[in-house]
Amino acid sequence: MRTLIAAIAFTLAGAIAPALAAEAEGTIQSVDRETLVITLSDGKTYKLPAEIDVTAVEEGMSILAFYEEVDGQNLITDMQLFSE
Repeated sequence: MRTLIAAIAFTLAGAIAPALAAEAEGTIQSVDRETLVITLSDGKTYKLPAEIDVTAVEEGMSILAFYEEVDGQNLITDMQLFSE
């Protein structure tokens, strides 16, 4: 019974985790293609996922990013880019 409860709790924690991600919205001010870090117009920086095609990310694009803070760095977990 305890194993079942632990398994259910673990599953629920995994389902809830994406909901805990923070959200950022703004315009991309700069893109560092070597470190995969973008800076938004508010000055905050975010690390792009390694699997992204960084050539598709350009200054001036609008972004809606979902991220988690890990070791003081904002790691993007999901995002949408919009051309203006």
